[in-house]
Amino acid sequence: MPTPLNNEMSDMDKLWSAFSTITDHFSSVDSMLEAIGLAGLPTAHRYGILFGIVTFVCTVTAVITLLVLGGSFDRIKEQSRTGTSSVPSVVEARNSRPLLLERLIEARERMMRENYPEENKMTNGLTNLAKMLLNIAPGVKAKEVAELVDEDGNKRESGRSKIPEGYVEEYCIAYRACMDKPGGPMLNGLPEARFEAYARAYAGCGLYTSTNYRRSYARLYETMACQTHAMEKKFSNHFDTRPEDIVGRVVRLEPLEADRHAQILFDITCGDIYQGNKAFNPDEVWGFQEAGPFKNAEEMKNSFVFQRGQNEAAFAIVENLTDRVIGCVILTNDNPANLNISIEAPIVKPSSQGTVEQLEACFLLMDRLFALGYRRIQLALDSGDLHQKKLPGRLGFTQEGMIPKHMVVKDSNRDSLIYGMLNSDWDKGARSFLYKKLHGAKLESRDKNNNEKESELEAQKAIAKEREEKEAKKQAEEKKNE
Repeated sequence: MPTPLNNEMSDMDKLWSAFSTITDHFSSVDSMLEAIGLAGLPTAHRYGILFGIVTFVCTVTAVITLLVLGGSFDRIKEQSRTGTSSVPSVVEARNSRPLLLERLIEARERMMRENYPEENKMTNGLTNLAKMLLNIAPGVKAKEVAELVDEDGNKRESGRSKIPEGYVEEYCIAYRACMDKPGGPMLNGLPEARFEAYARAYAGCGLYTSTNYRRSYARLYETMACQTHAMEKKFSNHFDTRPEDIVGRVVRLEPLEADRHAQILFDITCGDIYQGNKAFNPDEVWGFQEAGPFKNAEEMKNSFVFQRGQNEAAFAIVENLTDRVIGCVILTNDNPANLNISIEAPIVKPSSQGTVEQLEACFLLMDRLFALGYRRIQLALDSGDLHQKKLPGRLGFTQEGMIPKHMVVKDSNRDSLIYGMLNSDWDKGARSFLYKKLHGAKLESRDKNNNEKESELEAQKAIAKEREEKEAKKQAEEKKNE
């Protein structure tokens, strides 16, 4: 029963009396449960409710504490006052990094200059690594290459003097294989177009890539080149002018050349409006790179983009549909002694960031590197580059760790996240995962089935050939003994 209040009592006495009345009802857990109508519950249920209340109170307290100590309330207050977000963007965070001490910068330059003068020599031409990765150029035009095979599938001897060793043999093997099993319907009026497209792509991969890779690359090239008469003409003309390019479904890779690519690469990354692209902050492209933004194309020519070490290679990324350059991709730290190499995140215009074009450019290089025998490909990213952090997961890389104070970039510290792709992981599913993402489940399934069937046929042919050789040897010995 509530305690009657005396009108002569002071306000403080009245408040204290009311509070005492409330606390009388909650002097124990049982009285509190009785007051809220839960006194009849089993003991286990009572304690469950009690612990739930305690957990709720602790959670709310922790959230409020984190909001206060983490500065969220201050940022909300600042944002309501200014009308803009106070959280710095990725570019702003990168530009606000403190610079290294002057003595450290001087020591770095001195040691590079005095201890490793030869390693600092750079070139803007093709390195041996780039030459190894590019397709083999036969030295003749598409139609002349096709004449190496006659109607019976026999190799012709004419015109071989210009062609690299082994190219003719590989071309003829692929031509016959496609005749036996073409990858699709024939083009009207061009019955041999598929055979020729498959054969020149297969032979262009060279003698040192794996057979499975050559078949896969050639089938995709054949599919793209023989969709229509217009596409067949376009691919044949491109082969006549640039047979060394690595061609994919949506992009192709050209060896990066200053005279050919510097101006267009500067135009698409300088931040100005260009070919329908909106203006942007050039630090979005160059903020986490070792140099840039650049004032002009000449300055870019003298930077790391075009100046290559002997253990590096660079390629321009060109859209197949528009023939426009969208960026470049660079390989570094080639270590053939241990069959390791590093791939850098592609430098592309902002509108191409995270697109299928960027992913396929990486896939084309990774697939060829593993086909040539490399065991591990490394991808290192700036820990502050939030945009590029998504790339390794899209490509199937595994994060291996972080190296603090790994590099000095623009006279400030860089912590690097290290990702790796192993040849074993590539063969066991990473390649199929990425191939399906780029080209669809149908093409991935066709590619897989084709390689399995072709591998079985090759194994059968090898066994049959071995038997024939043994039989011929046996007959020769018997004839000799007679």
